[in-house]
Amino acid sequence: MDLTDPQIWASLLTLTALEIVLGIDNIIFLSIVIDRLPPEQRDRARFLGLSGALVFRIIMLASLVWLVGLTKPLFEAFDIAFSWRDMILIGGGLFLMYKGTWEIHETMEEAGDDGADRKIMTFATAIFQIMMLDIIFSLDSVITAIGMTTDLPVMVTAVVIAMGVMLVASGPVAKFIQEHPTTKMLGLSFLLLVGMALIADGFHFHIPRGYLYFAIAFSASVEVLNVLADRRRKRKRARANA
Repeated sequence: MDLTDPQIWASLLTLTALEIVLGIDNIIFLSIVIDRLPPEQRDRARFLGLSGALVFRIIMLASLVWLVGLTKPLFEAFDIAFSWRDMILIGGGLFLMYKGTWEIHETMEEAGDDGADRKIMTFATAIFQIMMLDIIFSLDSVITAIGMTTDLPVMVTAVVIAMGVMLVASGPVAKFIQEHPTTKMLGLSFLLLVGMALIADGFHFHIPRGYLYFAIAFSASVEVLNVLADRRRKRKRARANA
């Protein structure tokens, strides 16, 4: 890698930004899963989950021939040639939709019971779910990276930087979701949206990710305004009762 080549730096910056954006799905899923763990296990699960994703992405980047093979047609149905990549995306999308629906059900049931019967997930189950979705998100991310550059050091550097940013950002995001239950419901809605997009990709109907990220950013902005307004109302009530 020639560090004096401006094109190398341009590729690195572009690819890093893209990897961070593609990691939004991962952070949301990670934050929701670790919320089911005991508080003392959450930081370790977050670190192990993202570290595992980093290792898996580097291994995939180093296996370019294997990745090319994943995109080759495997069988044909409904006039669509399905590859291993398509099957993985469809399976991951179905899992995301199942997980999102199950979490919404559990959240609403717990709210009805005043949180008395909140279910705690085991550490092994949480890591398994995080790693399973890491594979799906990594596949999409790595194939995108390969489409932008074939310089392996650039791709690995971009992935490492993006994972570092995600590791730092995942803590505040998880804390915010835990403190504001309505944001958890919003995050689960995002998972359903992403799951549907993955299934559509598997059936060769690509939904531009820009549409999804705009919807996520807009909804998140509205929710932040709602949270700020709610805090202001609580402060006013506290001053009135003082």
